[in-house]
Amino acid sequence: MDTRLPLRAWLLCAVALPCATPVRAQQQPDDLRAARTMGSPTAPVTLYIMSDFECPFCGDFARNTFPVIEREYVATGKMKVVFVNMPLTSIHRNAEPAAEVAMCAARQNKFWAMHDLLFRHQSQWADLDDPAPFLLSLGDSAGLNRAELTRCLETKATRPLVKADYDGSLRTGANSTPSFYIEGGLIAGDQPLAVFRPIFDSIIAAKTHPAPAR
Repeated sequence: MDTRLPLRAWLLCAVALPCATPVRAQQQPDDLRAARTMGSPTAPVTLYIMSDFECPFCGDFARNTFPVIEREYVATGKMKVVFVNMPLTSIHRNAEPAAEVAMCAARQNKFWAMHDLLFRHQSQWADLDDPAPFLLSLGDSAGLNRAELTRCLETKATRPLVKADYDGSLRTGANSTPSFYIEGGLIAGDQPLAVFRPIFDSIIAAKTHPAPAR
């Protein structure tokens, strides 16, 4: 679902919404957070991307907008990014299996490779009656151990982590994908860079150059 959130509305959300950081309050040692975090651990700002691998708007963001954010903000040490699963299973029947395979890939430290492949080939697996064979083939392309990936999927080993992510996303107030949580504020929808840049820049400036004490 794509919604457009003006900058003013985001600022109001940041002030008024009693948001909770996705998953962090419930974080467990095995939640694979490190494997699905991109960027410097010392980056002053963290962006949480709440996404559904089958969502077409999430796919558009991942293929077109995120690479620019990665280049301008992540690679420069200004921001780190954490991916949070929010599969909307009521409208995307293969979103949960895709999230599970991504988390299985994270167990082999290949989350971002699988992330890119899932979104790049979204149209090929999204409507399949049985997506498992295609998802396994993406694992091969990502360089995953096929036996370990198969075992992870067959035992549904990562399903609880996907569910924990989804629940954490709801606690932020997110109700559509993609949604973005940053420094207490929620941005909803596949926004253009023109919306993201002033928000990111103002937050980074405030974090790195705080106003002097009076």
